[in-house]
Amino acid sequence: MKHIRLSGANKRFALAGLGAIATLALCIQAVRLMSTTGHAAAKSDAGHAIVLRDGDKYIVPPDSELRSRLTVAAVGLRDEPRMVQLPATVEADPARTANILPPVAGRIVELRVHLGDHVTKGQPLVTIDSGDLAQAWADNDKARDAFNHAGTTLRRVQGLRDAGAGAAKDLEQAQSDYTQAQAELTRTETRLRGIGADARTRGRQLTLVAPSAGTITALSTSQGAFANDLTASLMTVSNLESVWVTANVPESNVAMIAKGQPVDVVFQAYPGQTWHGTVSFVSEVLDPDTRRAKVRIAFPNTDARLKPNMFATATFAVPQQRSVFVPNSALIMNNDSTVVWVEVAPWTFVKRTVQPGYGEPDGARVGAGLAAGERIVVKGGVLLND
Repeated sequence: MKHIRLSGANKRFALAGLGAIATLALCIQAVRLMSTTGHAAAKSDAGHAIVLRDGDKYIVPPDSELRSRLTVAAVGLRDEPRMVQLPATVEADPARTANILPPVAGRIVELRVHLGDHVTKGQPLVTIDSGDLAQAWADNDKARDAFNHAGTTLRRVQGLRDAGAGAAKDLEQAQSDYTQAQAELTRTETRLRGIGADARTRGRQLTLVAPSAGTITALSTSQGAFANDLTASLMTVSNLESVWVTANVPESNVAMIAKGQPVDVVFQAYPGQTWHGTVSFVSEVLDPDTRRAKVRIAFPNTDARLKPNMFATATFAVPQQRSVFVPNSALIMNNDSTVVWVEVAPWTFVKRTVQPGYGEPDGARVGAGLAAGERIVVKGGVLLND
């Protein structure tokens, strides 16, 4: 036999190769032993099997420490309404809100209220000095004078006609002038009434008053400013004795909300307190940008605790059909699916894919995959899954 002398490095390489071959041989022998037993077993440090696997069945032996960590319970049914929580804000009731617009252009010579002030019906708010108002009074004076003159002329021509003098065309012309003068006088008086002018205070100045009791919730002018845009609001008066809580409902939930439906509202300003109400209004139109519908709930607010633009959370009770319900601890995410462990025999479990529906604080309703009465792992299933 020919002897080959190896260097130190070659000796170490050869020994490492022999070690790898030995390890591989041991692994192959272990696999053969497991294939002959018919099932796999996971063992604890003490040598006791924690879980035995037979096909798709997972068996927890009597001496397994896992038994003390698993909780198994029967699946129940739930027919209680599902609670849908949505963000909301407090708004002034539109039916109790009035925007104060200038009826004529002019300059603000006196601003008698401030933002947040409480006002009563008829209380003066702002005084405007307006050339348009002076012109309206002048037009009314001219129209009244023309009307009086036309009336005098008509009576004179009518008297001549009754005495057998005068032409018929003169009477017709006098009647026409009188009718036109009367129409012009009516127009100027209507114009003054629309402005809100008072004959007792003729002149250039007009004082706007509160149309109803309420609070100044918006103010967009100041003393000395010009009010030239007759469509721009000077201020807003809102009666806050009743307010609306407005929730924006996603399109997917619109069909679940209806007028008269009970709703609970919690305000960030008053944690721990719940206001109970009913839906007063559901918008027929969705916002094109947010794809949400406005839902409003009316609340009395005589104590003024609820203020416009407060944040709130509205909880709607949505009726649900009777369905299988499982606690959150029973649901296990497995890649892209949700599974539960179902007990098919005492301490024997199989993994089953389910389709949970809408989530709730304490669990979820399962639309498919489980039947009422089946026993599942409700606690510790993640250990079995590992």
